[in-house]
Amino acid sequence: SVLKESLETRGVLGQIKARIRAEVFTALNDQSEAKPKLSHENVLINELIREYLEYNGYKYAASVLVSESGMNPTSLDRDFVKNELNVCEDGPSKSV
Repeated sequence: SVLKESLETRGVLGQIKARIRAEVFTALNDQSEAKPKLSHENVLINELIREYLEYNGYKYAASVLVSESGMNPTSLDRDFVKNELNVCEDGPSKSV
């Protein structure tokens, strides 16, 4: 119980549980089942969601999103997404 408490205090236990859930999902996910082709809009939306998840440290949630949606594991170029969405970045927003 001391070990469990220590892992909880440091936030490691939650990370381990999330990692196990992600791995179980990956193992159960039928890779032979074809994913539906994503529309251009959905690709951009999913990329924004992935960026949000990764920015906030939700890397296992991001990996589940990629696996479930059939997204490319490699993130889209930020300049490409910015241009597609007609977003103007200023100094402060570049760090986000």
